Amino acid sequence: MKALFITLKELKRKSIIDGNVDQDKLIQFVEVAQDTYIQTQLGTKLYDRLQFEVINNSLTTDNTTLVDDYLKPMLVWYSQATLIPYIAFQISNGGIYKHRSDNSDSASLKEIDSLADDAKQKAEFYTQRFLGYMNENSEKYPLYTANQDGGMYPERDQNLTGWVL
Repeated sequence: MKALFITLKELKRKSIIDGNVDQDKLIQFVEVAQDTYIQTQLGTKLYDRLQFEVINNSLTTDNTTLVDDYLKPMLVWYSQATLIPYIAFQISNGGIYKHRSDNSDSASLKEIDSLADDAKQKAEFYTQRFLGYMNENSEKYPLYTANQDGGMYPERDQNLTGWVL
């Protein structure tokens, strides 16, 4: 069993995603964003611990703060950045289709890329906040700095998009 750190209702409320978008079309993008971005920041041990606590409705006070104040904002924006390039398309037996509405214009590829990039920049802002919080409060999260026993180590690099020399 896998727990998501945000609900789809929270995602819709705190993003540009319309409330009428089918939840089945959203869930895989939230899961991918959580696996690829959030787990990368937390490391396997802390990620697995938070998963366990969410599933068992037993988040500690410190972990509630971590999830609510830091992980949810990151996940909202990373989910959007992951979803935006794909939302207009559907794959079926007949091929790949692009949805069009009778009373709207389709966004250009340049506009879609710009929107996805902007969402990723906002996600990276929240990631910087998370990293600052973890640097100041790492003693509250011993699994963050623990040996990961073959799992992923947390990405603690403050330079998310720039060059490192």
